[in-house]
Amino acid sequence: MRKLFILFLAAASLSACQQSKSAGSADSTVATMPPVAAANAAVISFESGMYNFGKIRQGEKVNHEFKFKNTGKSPLIITNATATCGCTTPGIPKAPIKPGEAGVIKVVFNSAGKSGMQDKIVTITSNGNPATTEVHLIGEVNENAAL
Repeated sequence: MRKLFILFLAAASLSACQQSKSAGSADSTVATMPPVAAANAAVISFESGMYNFGKIRQGEKVNHEFKFKNTGKSPLIITNATATCGCTTPGIPKAPIKPGEAGVIKVVFNSAGKSGMQDKIVTITSNGNPATTEVHLIGEVNENAAL
């Protein structure tokens, strides 16, 4: 009888875990869906979403400013910018960008230890529509001194 009781208790606790697990995954799906932006949301529009730095020597640094404009109807607040690796460092404006005004995302790529074709992606997070935007820094890094 005691073994039967322990078996029943184990089965009940396992079924409870399965139910809470499936309910949790439904909640997490809803939580990760991006919010729908209002019609008067900020909109970040880049002059060019890609910069080709051409061919450089290994160890050189590339600096570029991605120019953008807020073409939306409310102030644009850039909250974060992340790169695909530590060799690329983005800098974002601290102040909100008013509708119709322009701003820049400053990006520095350090080619030390890199070689061959490079495509560094910077993901910008903002209150705009869409909430995330990507820009690309591309080019070729040569190991030898002659280009």
